Amino acid sequence: MEKAISFKQSAAPGKTKEFSIFEKINAVQVYGINLPLYLIIFAAVFGAMLLGWLPDGMIGAFMIMMVFGGLFNIIGNNCPIVKTYLGGGAIVCIFASALLVYTDVIPPSVIENVDTFMNTTGFLNFYIAALITGCILGMSRTLLLRAAIRFLPVALCAMTVAILAVGVVGMIMGYGFVDAIMYVAIPMMGGGMGAGVVPLSGMYAQALDVDAAGIISRMIPASTLGNVTAIIMAGMLNKLGQVRPALSGNGKLMRKNNEELSEEKKPAESIKLMGMGLIIAMFFYLLGTYINKAVPAVHTYAWMIILVAASKALGIVPKKLEHAAQQWSNFVMGNWTQALLVGIGISMIDLNAVISSFSVTYLILVLVVVGGVALGAGLGGRFVGFFPIESAITAGLCTTNMGGTGDIAVLSAAKRMELLPFAQIATRICGALVLVVASVLIKLLF
Repeated sequence: MEKAISFKQSAAPGKTKEFSIFEKINAVQVYGINLPLYLIIFAAVFGAMLLGWLPDGMIGAFMIMMVFGGLFNIIGNNCPIVKTYLGGGAIVCIFASALLVYTDVIPPSVIENVDTFMNTTGFLNFYIAALITGCILGMSRTLLLRAAIRFLPVALCAMTVAILAVGVVGMIMGYGFVDAIMYVAIPMMGGGMGAGVVPLSGMYAQALDVDAAGIISRMIPASTLGNVTAIIMAGMLNKLGQVRPALSGNGKLMRKNNEELSEEKKPAESIKLMGMGLIIAMFFYLLGTYINKAVPAVHTYAWMIILVAASKALGIVPKKLEHAAQQWSNFVMGNWTQALLVGIGISMIDLNAVISSFSVTYLILVLVVVGGVALGAGLGGRFVGFFPIESAITAGLCTTNMGGTGDIAVLSAAKRMELLPFAQIATRICGALVLVVASVLIKLLF
């Protein structure tokens, strides 16, 4: 009798423990779906991908990006070291997807479909347009005006510090002062592949009378490694902000006075307002495209930022439309960020280039550039009234990543997506200025 009672008592805790673990797993949600059901969905999509049964076009691409992104994000946000120091789900979404491409798990047809959806179809532009419009129109007008006139000088000073630092380190390590600047720092700060590395290689090739293919092969590793390093460092800066709260504005760039902290009452979320926000975002992107056709030297995103910021500063956008743009931006950011990061990993991160370019000397030079802009922007930002962490991320790290996709990856790793307009200023406007500076340096240094 005692043994029977003992058996029941010992068995009961085991059953209770098993039940609690199941409950805990079932409580985990991805996009609001319980994890066990989500894993069934993931398995179905993964199997269809391997069998070649995924639909073509937007549905197939979006299915892979959404379903993979949700699971990778949960994994990254629950891995101790990754979630604490490396950016959590954002870093896993990007590099787990890139690893699946590198190991040939994702078929070429799926890679091509995702690449087409991201770039040719324009999902990347669609996403960025929503965030730029919503983030700027959702800002305090006073803070926008105060921050804008301080931001560009901080970014340019940070880039100057990093360029000089990498030149000195390159000279000490035997890489060369000029080569470290022209083949490592400048390509990293050019604004990505299409807007930076490609035109830079043409400029170098014409000035040196050599083949552009050889130049671009030297620049691509710098741009790629710089992007990867900036993403990782963004996650580390986010952790630093948690450890040292005084350094962080938790997504706010400008230090504010107490009277600026009060927020106006905003309307409740509605499908109608989101639809209005979508129209506003597309309209501003169209206006940016118009001006880009007339002045192609400046990127469409840059013109869009100028137009939205000017509209906000002048107060010509009705409050209802401002709130609509902000709601649409929040919807896009809350539901599609992980999907976009998977698309970046599949279509834009080349692990072959990262691995082939890896050497201790090269890595140190890249770290000097990324660390230099982050430190310079953090210190400079504090001097002009920015929070150091936010300044280091936007005016610093976003000058060394790969364009718009790099901005999203860096800000997602730092958990500060609302800073995208400032990141785009660093990438687009500073990137354009780097091309001008490079054209001068080619004549002076070569």
